[in-house]
Amino acid sequence: MKIHPTAIVSSRSDLGKNVHIGPNSIVGENVVIGNNTWIDNGVVLHRNIRIGSRCRIHTGAVLGTDPQDLKYKGENTFLEIGDRTIIREYVTVNLGTSQKGKTVVGSDVMLMAYVHVAHDCEIGDKVILANSVNMAGHVEIGEYAVVGGIVPIHQFVKIGCHAIIGGGYRVSKDVCPYVKAAGYPLRVVGLNTVGLKRRGFSPETMAVLKKAYVLIFRSKLNVSQAMGRIADELKQTPEILKLLNFIASSQRGIVR
Repeated sequence: MKIHPTAIVSSRSDLGKNVHIGPNSIVGENVVIGNNTWIDNGVVLHRNIRIGSRCRIHTGAVLGTDPQDLKYKGENTFLEIGDRTIIREYVTVNLGTSQKGKTVVGSDVMLMAYVHVAHDCEIGDKVILANSVNMAGHVEIGEYAVVGGIVPIHQFVKIGCHAIIGGGYRVSKDVCPYVKAAGYPLRVVGLNTVGLKRRGFSPETMAVLKKAYVLIFRSKLNVSQAMGRIADELKQTPEILKLLNFIASSQRGIVR
């Protein structure tokens, strides 16, 4: 373990093996840091945080602060961060509120500079958020999703797994799994073909997803009609079931 003499570390924190704490960083109460995690200079880990192993938190990040929510009255809530996650310069991540009790950032995530993750958000494993993505409260992002830079995400929005959203576009409705979204207003412009191939999706799976994509986003059917056709006509693979369940559970409506 290496703690710089200018760092302030609470006696009520718990640091794993080979943890590095850089100059002028602050580690507050009830902060647990896993083995081999590196904290750069000027980082604030406020309180009630669980950080996994082999993470890297860069200069100026501020984690575990109070939610920016007027309903928050000081409840004892948490922030959880998985293993091998990279948090770049000046990222801010708030604690949860009493509604969910915690904010969650998964494993193998990259949060680029100036990202903001608000209270009660849930970020899945292997997600990438580019510079200055700003998440309102209660946003959920599925595994392997990618969000381009300078994107604001409305509260309670859900972004499905393996989706990709272009930089600079506003997200105010749910974005389905496996798709590419861009434009003003935001719309689905295709399957995330490159990403799916890179992650080992078979040609057969890709073909079924393409048929579902055409029915939902490129036909004259409404969403309910498209879902009915998909259920009746396409092989019910795990990916198709995940897509149908995502749409069925959407509260804000989906981007089309």
